[in-house]
Amino acid sequence: MQRNIAVIAVAAAVLIGGGAAAAAAFADNGSGGDDSSRKDSVAVAGGSVTVDDAVAAALKAVPGRVIEAELDDDDGNGPVWELDVYGSDKVWHDVKVDADNAKVLSDRGDADNRRPVPGSDRVSVIAAVDAARGAEPGTVTSVDLDGDDGTLVWDVDIAGKDGRNHELDVDARTADVSGSKDDDDN
Repeated sequence: MQRNIAVIAVAAAVLIGGGAAAAAAFADNGSGGDDSSRKDSVAVAGGSVTVDDAVAAALKAVPGRVIEAELDDDDGNGPVWELDVYGSDKVWHDVKVDADNAKVLSDRGDADNRRPVPGSDRVSVIAAVDAARGAEPGTVTSVDLDGDDGTLVWDVDIAGKDGRNHELDVDARTADVSGSKDDDDN
């Protein structure tokens, strides 16, 4: 998957940024760092559907709560939003939304999802995205509800208008943005 993302990032960089950007994207295709810079390169070039549009499409298909959304290109058929939805039917759903037209491509129940059931998060995914965009303008490439350290926060990844990748934490109870850190290794 990382190789596919790297290849797509190189192609996207050539189309939108020329050879120098392609060289930078290619140079980071396996250097041991995380893959967020490649993912953001794909996101900027991939599709016109925002995370807000993808969430709306997923919730229309599966009423409930979106807990994670990520722009990805797993199968090489173009960018898609992959969303985890805890449905009002009390079942986890994996929903894929086309990043070009917001069409729901698949909705499958995920009985194996071991994530905690949402409950103590008062801030919705859209409110978290809005708060993150207020702190760091750009294109949201993923958002995920995380409670690993005992505090629920939305982890929001943004390809910033400054050309850098940013990871922000948004408190799931207050919508306070606790920080922005540049995630570029270059």
